[in-house]
Amino acid sequence: MLANSWVADLGLIAGLVLLIFLALRGVNILLAVLFSILIIGLTNSIPLADVFLKHFPFGASGAFSFAGNFLLLFLCGGLFGRIMAASHAAQGVAMGVTARLGQQRALWIAMLVCAVLTYGGVIVFVVMFTMYPIGVSLMRSANIPRRLYAAAIALGAGTFTMTALPGTPSIHNVIAARGLGTDLFAGGWYGLLAGLIMAGIGMLYLQWQWRRALAQGEQYVANEKDQQMAALAPKEDADLPGLTRSLLPIVLVLGTILVPRLLAMSGADWQWVGFANSQPVLWASFALILGSLFCFVLFAAVRQQFIQAAGRGVDDAMLPLINTAAVIGFGGVVIQTQGFHAFAQWLLGLDIPALLSVFVSANLISGVTASASGGLQIFMSSLAPAYLEAGVSAEVLHRIANLAAGGLDSLPHSGAVIALFTLMGLSHKEAYKDIFVVTVLIPMLAALVAVVAALLFA
Repeated sequence: MLANSWVADLGLIAGLVLLIFLALRGVNILLAVLFSILIIGLTNSIPLADVFLKHFPFGASGAFSFAGNFLLLFLCGGLFGRIMAASHAAQGVAMGVTARLGQQRALWIAMLVCAVLTYGGVIVFVVMFTMYPIGVSLMRSANIPRRLYAAAIALGAGTFTMTALPGTPSIHNVIAARGLGTDLFAGGWYGLLAGLIMAGIGMLYLQWQWRRALAQGEQYVANEKDQQMAALAPKEDADLPGLTRSLLPIVLVLGTILVPRLLAMSGADWQWVGFANSQPVLWASFALILGSLFCFVLFAAVRQQFIQAAGRGVDDAMLPLINTAAVIGFGGVVIQTQGFHAFAQWLLGLDIPALLSVFVSANLISGVTASASGGLQIFMSSLAPAYLEAGVSAEVLHRIANLAAGGLDSLPHSGAVIALFTLMGLSHKEAYKDIFVVTVLIPMLAALVAVVAALLFA
C-alpha cells in the first residue's frame, strides 16, 4: 500500500508521541521502540521485514551496529565503575570531599563528587547509587530538600562531564570522535568554556533555590527510599581509603587517555601514539581496564571479590547499552522516512550559520530520542557529513554537536531522569523543574555561548 504524504507524516509524529508516552509510563524502552517503529513503518510504506530486520538492527544507525561498535566501551565502563564501588574508592572520594568541604556544602559535594567520578569514567548509574546513600545524611544535616539534591547529582553526573570537558571517556565523546575521526580532546577550549558555564551557573541556581526554599519553610523530608538507602551509607568509623588514594585510579584513566595526545602534540611519531589517537573506543576501553587493574593492586577490599565485582560490572553495562541501542535503532527507522528527509533538508537550508544549525539539529534529535548518545549517533550518521562538506571543522563539529546533544536529551521521558527519580522516590511534579533548569536550560545556554565563540574564533 502507498501512503500519501500526510499519512506518512502523521504516522511519524504518532510514533514519536507513542515513544514519549510509553517512556513516561515506565514501559521498557525496547518494547516502546518496537511498538513505535511498527507504526512508523506501516504509515510510511516501509516493508516490515526491512523495518525489523534491516533498518532497526543494522546500518549506520542500527541498534546492533551501535551495540557491536561500542560494546567494549560500555563493558569496560561498567567494570571500572563496579570495581571502584567494590574497592570503596568511590565512597572514599565522596567521604573525602565531604570531610574537606563540610556537610553544610552538601550541594557542592554532590556536584563535585559526581563530576569527578563521571569524568574519570564511572558510569552514571553507579554514581547515583554511590551518592544517594551518602546524600541522606547530607540532606538531613544541611536541611536540603530532596529535589535539590537530585538536581545536584544530575548537574555533576549528566552535564559538563558528559559532553563538555575534553578527554572524558564518556560514550558521547567517543561517539563524536569515532564518527568524525577526531580524538577525545577535540574542540577542547570550547568544551572548557561551556563546562565552566554549566557548573558555575548550575550551582548558582541550586544555591539560590536552596535559600529560597529555606525562606519559604521548605525542609528536608525523609521518605521510605531514604531510610532504605541510609543503611547502605558508609559508617563514620568505616575503613575507607583516603581521598588522594581513591582518586589515583581516576587519575590513571585520564592520564592514559591524555598521554598520546600530548605526545602527538610534541611531535612524537611512534606507531602506538597514532593508534591510540585514532582508536577512541579501544584506547578509552584500555584506559578503563588499566584503572580497574590498578584498583585490584591498590585496594585489598576488592581482591577477594574481583571476579564477582567484574561480573556485576558487566551486568551494569548491559541495560544502558540495550536502551541506548534501542533508541538508536529507532532513529535508524526514522531516517528512512520522507518526513525525516524533509526535516533534514529544512535544517540544512536554514539561512543561519552552519554551527547554529548544528546546535538546532543535534538538540532536536536528542530531544525526540530523550538520549544524548542516541541523538548524537543519529546526527553523526545522517547529518554530520553535510556539515563537514559545508566547511565546518571536524574538531569544532565534534564539540558543538556534543554540547548540543546534551540539551533537550533530559526532557521528562529521558531514561536517566526516570531512573534518578525512581531511585530517590521522587515524582516529576516534585523535582523535574530543577532538573530541567540544570540539565536542559543551562546546557543549552552554554552550548550557544560555545557556538558564538566558535563563530568568532574558529
